[in-house]
Amino acid sequence: MKISLQELSARLGAQLHGDPALQVQGIGTLQHAKPGDVSFFANPRYRKQLETTAASAVILAADALSFCPAAALVMDNPYLGFARVAALFAPPQERPVGIHETAWVSPDAVVHESAWIGPQASVAARARIGPDVVIGPGCVIAEEVVIGQATRLVARVTLCQGVRLGSRGLLHPGVVIGADGFGIANDSGVWVKVPQLGGVRIEDDVEIGANTTIDRGAIEDTVIEQGVKIDNQVQIGHNVRVGAHTAIAGCVAIAGSVRIGKRCAIGGAASIAGHLEIADDVFLTAASEVSKSITHRGIYSSGMPVQENQIWRKNIARFRHLDDLTRRVRRLEDHCGFTQDHDS
Repeated sequence: MKISLQELSARLGAQLHGDPALQVQGIGTLQHAKPGDVSFFANPRYRKQLETTAASAVILAADALSFCPAAALVMDNPYLGFARVAALFAPPQERPVGIHETAWVSPDAVVHESAWIGPQASVAARARIGPDVVIGPGCVIAEEVVIGQATRLVARVTLCQGVRLGSRGLLHPGVVIGADGFGIANDSGVWVKVPQLGGVRIEDDVEIGANTTIDRGAIEDTVIEQGVKIDNQVQIGHNVRVGAHTAIAGCVAIAGSVRIGKRCAIGGAASIAGHLEIADDVFLTAASEVSKSITHRGIYSSGMPVQENQIWRKNIARFRHLDDLTRRVRRLEDHCGFTQDHDS
């Protein structure tokens, strides 16, 4: 596929600096792009790579224009522009239609004629598979599952009983949706399982990364709202609700009955304790530990950045004496007649 910079700038809504007739046919990084490729510049760390790139065109912001040796497509969000260009050069792959000879489909299931059920997949009774759905190799679709139009299950995805998926979803290999939540009650030191009677409802345009698990609700459904993007190896507990267009990075753990607002961003390896609420537009940096609700939008962080071990051991030793040190300072201030707001 080839496309002129004039057409490309029109599709992106970008301001073109360069030959509008110049054609490009691929994408590449600043460092490894070759003539005919489009690249992007969004991080100041890569300025030297921008200055020496062989790309024919670069998507960038206006403040980087003077450093660009190639044609430039100027827009406020270069990374978004790059995502849209990449989509142009990666059109949807052709897919088969029908049921593979090694798949098993219950006679009580309803499968749209335009759907594809891949090798070794199974579809149980009363499941409903919508138009243009792709169920890849080894997937397990349990009873009463509903899958909306054009949703794709790549491979080895398990959808437990009663799970409902919206349209245009993408579930990567190893995803498990609707397993029992971790509900147990203590009876004199013995754990008794609490039946998990709810389901999981996933709305339209949701992407779920490889080996991510989303538990069914204890009574009400676990809900993932429209447009949510979830990375690999994320655990979402029972009765959680994730607001629309929130992004969750890899290895995040979300305990049961958490409510996460819309348009949030949760960094990798963050953890959220149960029964908390996170407001709309909250950004949690990587490895943050959330132990109380967050009621206002903004950026939140916790944890200690990595240090040399010897320095870390000294700091941890001092940290253990922090409360005692605070009390001694307050006594000294009181003795000297010095007053101060200790919470400031």
